Amino acid sequence: MEEIKQPSSTIPRLGMPAPQFEAVTTHGTLRLSDFKGTWLILFSHPADFTPVCTTEFIGFSQIHPDLQKMNCELMGLSIDSVYSHIAWVRNIQEKLGVKITFPVIADLNKEVASLYGMVMPGESKTETSRCVFVIDDKQILRAMIYYPLTTGRNMDEILRLIQALQTTDANGVATPANWRPGDKVIIPPPMTQEMAEERVKTPNVECTDWYLCKKELK
Repeated sequence: MEEIKQPSSTIPRLGMPAPQFEAVTTHGTLRLSDFKGTWLILFSHPADFTPVCTTEFIGFSQIHPDLQKMNCELMGLSIDSVYSHIAWVRNIQEKLGVKITFPVIADLNKEVASLYGMVMPGESKTETSRCVFVIDDKQILRAMIYYPLTTGRNMDEILRLIQALQTTDANGVATPANWRPGDKVIIPPPMTQEMAEERVKTPNVECTDWYLCKKELK
């Protein structure tokens, strides 16, 4: 059996500045710093002109307007040439009637893929996995999701993730499992015994116990 070696690149860390890059894209040469002041979803796909990736590009294109309303942009990436990207997005529009409105990085030398740990040799040494990186308006890496080559991503979950992160930032709260906008949020747990006793007596707060309390956002 062939030995699978670990990649030389490292996966970036949550809460740290996102690795900076400059890359050729279908919208010209772009830098990560060009997106400072907006949120950004940087995602990779294995290859152009492949069936699962095509369904994902359609899905990303469909949620792009909703993301833009939340001050969030999209940028795709694969280890294909810019000519392949252009031909593919034109094919998607011609055959499926969907216009791809976001830039796609042509990462032939794997520079960006290496910065973000997008290549998983156990799956493929020549293709990027289905990675999602959420970078906030201060260029801090806030979330990462990795999918195998065989599994297309869930666009509703990606939208929900942005909504949850922005709700947390705006209100200093956390969000429970399966949270959706309009649901109750979780209040940070108290740090002292006195605060714990006060918490369970607070009006308009739903407490299961002192450490698990929810409230509605106004």
